[in-house]
Amino acid sequence: MATERDTRHLLRTIELAEEARGQTSPNPLVGAVLTKGDRVIGEGLHLAAGEPHAERAALAACEEDPAGATLYVSLEPCCHHGLTPPCTDAILEAGISRVVIASDDPTRKAAGRSAGILRDEGVKVETVDGELSAAARMLNQPFRKHAKTGRPLVILKSAMTLDGKVATSIGDSQWISGEFSRARAHRWRAEADAVAVGIGTARADDPQLTARVEGVARQPRRIVFDTEASLPVASQLIRSSAEVPVIVVVSRAAKRTATEALRAAGAEIVVGTGENEAARVASALDELGGMEIQSLLLEGGPHLAGAFFDADEIDEMRVFVAPLVAGGLQAKVPVEGQGVEMLSDARRAVHSSVECIGDDVLITARLKEY
Repeated sequence: MATERDTRHLLRTIELAEEARGQTSPNPLVGAVLTKGDRVIGEGLHLAAGEPHAERAALAACEEDPAGATLYVSLEPCCHHGLTPPCTDAILEAGISRVVIASDDPTRKAAGRSAGILRDEGVKVETVDGELSAAARMLNQPFRKHAKTGRPLVILKSAMTLDGKVATSIGDSQWISGEFSRARAHRWRAEADAVAVGIGTARADDPQLTARVEGVARQPRRIVFDTEASLPVASQLIRSSAEVPVIVVVSRAAKRTATEALRAAGAEIVVGTGENEAARVASALDELGGMEIQSLLLEGGPHLAGAFFDADEIDEMRVFVAPLVAGGLQAKVPVEGQGVEMLSDARRAVHSSVECIGDDVLITARLKEY
C-alpha cells in the first residue's frame, strides 16, 4: 500500500516523464525522484533514446550522497545493456536502499527481472497498483502495445459535423474543425512516430502530413495506404521524402513498375498481404512495428478507417465535433468498412473524456488498454 508520501513522489515521476512526450520513442517515457526522509535530493527524466535513463539522470542531479535513499520511478528500471548500461547497476552502485515502482515494463528484456536483481542484493522493492499504476501505464500505451503485440498503437483522428459528417457529398471537408483544433492535431502529429492516410486523401488533398507547430523534436514518418501504388511521384509527400521519410503500403496487386517508380523517387515500400483489406492492414502493421513505429496517428478517410476497424486495430479515437450541420444522404461518415450488424457487437470505449477546444468539442475514447 502506497503511503501519502509515496503517492506524492510517484505522481511527480509521472509529471516528469510527461515532459518528454514525443521525444523518447522507441524508448518509453520515464521519470524518477530520489528522496531521503521528507527531502527530495534529485529528479530526472529520460529525454531521448541514447540519453541517460531517468534513474541515472536523477542520480546525476543529486544534491548529496544518495546512499540509503529511496528511488521512485514511473517504470520498472532496466536491467539489460542497450544504448545505455543497466539502471539496476547504477541503483546498486549508488547504495539505494528502497525502490518504489509505479508500473511494470512488459518487454521480454525486463518483465519483473530488475525487481528480482535488486531484491537479491538487499534492496527493498515495492510495486504499486490501483490508480497510480494505471496512470503510469497510460503514459506508455504505444510502448506497451508494441512490446506485447509488435504493432503500433493506432489513434484515429477525425473531425465531424453535428450530424456526423466528415465531408459533403462532393468531398469538401476543409475546414470542419476550427483553428485551435487543427493546432492540437498538429501537436499530436509531433508526438506520433507516424501519420497515415489512404490514397484517396493523398490524391485529393496532396498533404504534407508534417507537424507544423513550435518545438517539434522530430517529424513523424508519413504513410500512405495505396493498394495499387498510384501515389503521384510529383506529390508533396514524395517530393519531400528526402527530408521526412515516406512509406507507401501497397498490395501484391500493385504493378512492379509503379512500386519501383515510387521507390526510385524516395519512398519506402511495404507490401501488405492477405485476402482482404483488413488482413492487409494487420500485415502492414506487423511490418511497421518491425520498423520501430510504436504510435500511428490515422488521419485517413472513412474507407481506410473502416479497414482498420474491421482489422480490430483502432486503439483510441480522438473526434472533433464542430457546430456545423452538413446534411445529405451521400455525405461522408467517419467510418465505413463492414461494421457490425448488432449494436451488442459494437466496441465500447473503456474510457472517454470530453473537452471544449474553441467552438469544437473533442471526444477522446480509449477502446483498448495495454
